[in-house]
Amino acid sequence: MSGQQELYACLYAQEFPAQALLRLRPELRRNAVVVMEGEPPLQTVCSLNAQARRLGIARGMTRVEVETFASVTVLPRSTGEQAATRAALLECAGTFSPRVEDLCARSNRSEFLCGIDIAGTEKLFGPAVVLAQALLRRVRALGVIASAAVSSNFEAAICHARGRPTQMAVIPAGSEAAALAALPIAVLELSEEHAETFALWGIRTLGALAALPEKELVARLGQAGKRLRQLACGQLPHLLVPREPEFHLEERMELDTPVELLDSLLFVVGVMLEQLIVRATARVLALASVTVTLWLEGGASHTRTVRPALPSNDRRLWIKLLHLDLEAHPPQAAILSLTLAAEPGSTSKVQLGLFSPQLPEPMRLDVTLARIRAIVGEDCVGRPVLTDTHRPDAFRMEQFSVATRPAGSIADPPDKPVAAMRRLRPAERVVVTLRGRRLEGFIFRAQQYEVERAYGPWTMSGDWWNQSLWGVEQWDVIARCGDGAMLCCCLVRDAALDAWLMAGLYD
Repeated sequence: MSGQQELYACLYAQEFPAQALLRLRPELRRNAVVVMEGEPPLQTVCSLNAQARRLGIARGMTRVEVETFASVTVLPRSTGEQAATRAALLECAGTFSPRVEDLCARSNRSEFLCGIDIAGTEKLFGPAVVLAQALLRRVRALGVIASAAVSSNFEAAICHARGRPTQMAVIPAGSEAAALAALPIAVLELSEEHAETFALWGIRTLGALAALPEKELVARLGQAGKRLRQLACGQLPHLLVPREPEFHLEERMELDTPVELLDSLLFVVGVMLEQLIVRATARVLALASVTVTLWLEGGASHTRTVRPALPSNDRRLWIKLLHLDLEAHPPQAAILSLTLAAEPGSTSKVQLGLFSPQLPEPMRLDVTLARIRAIVGEDCVGRPVLTDTHRPDAFRMEQFSVATRPAGSIADPPDKPVAAMRRLRPAERVVVTLRGRRLEGFIFRAQQYEVERAYGPWTMSGDWWNQSLWGVEQWDVIARCGDGAMLCCCLVRDAALDAWLMAGLYD
């Protein structure tokens, strides 16, 4: 960074508790909304939107005072939704620069604040004004109204963003004092004692504070006075402490009333999915799986995971898959809150030739499988996978997945013909004639066969430690019927059932 001018962007969102709740409740954004905190009946307003402020509602009002206003929506404060929104905003800022400092801890609890080191990003995003506009567009897509300020001084950008909470500004280097002069002194983080002192002196703006003589100010307020004056002049140095990069797709929402109907729940899930897709798309990623956790009345929880064959950002597809899964596995009580967590994956791209026929939509397979799974059960849909056992026809079902096959992995066909066995499923019963331990003949499909050659028996058994005990004896047999037709087959004796079965025919 040596020889390069410092440049910082500040992202600021006021009334953060209210914005965090309204982000997932778009139907309430046009209404007057207040957020209450505290235990009843001592609840007070901690945040509100612009519509409620126009009615005359202010922070600190009690619930009784708020109920005197007509058409006001009251929501309880949700620290979980605030944390999810804060993580989404920090993640959004991280797409413009890896050096992002979270300043929410030093600010009051009703605002979001972070600083971004954007020095050297001109070749990626263009001039600073273009970057700030793109940043605000990304934040707006997340459902949050914020302001952004760009300056070569970190603290100057913070003060300007706080003073103009709905605007975007770029402060030229050397013009920090002039840009901050008209801002109210409340944008500084003043203690009660300093705020009272400046009120007695008649200091209302940063310009008035910057005009005070430095020596006399230090003599009365100490080093804190020098620091406040440097803030007002836009000259206070700052050492940026970037946060560790983190990417975690999760959204949480606490419902206003318990929900029992699946259709009402899916309306909320759709809004949360839209936010997850916006965040994944910003990083050129897709949703590989979505896990929905429902918190129920009585303290129980209900968790379901949906994983399609390919990652996708199709919102309608995800809603349909979640609908079918929750319809097949419904929660057992009313829902109080829910969390959606997604696993990111790479976006699927298919390169087709100019004259290649149009392929069917791959996402239709997932919806079709989900509908079949709801009818026949989850254990009956998928692809069969052989299990690590010698038991005949032993397999388990796994979920369909798209695997990439490396070039040259397909084996060449053999030069010589080989025998192939056609398995009979289910195996057919046969009547066998024995002489001692030697096979003499059998009746198969109403035909009498005499055994010419028999190879075996090969005995196999297993699972003696549980109730699924099994044991079989297998012969490979060459036999002829009365008209001279030859039959090559595999005969099996099931020891548990004491029955002879025709397992397969050799071609």
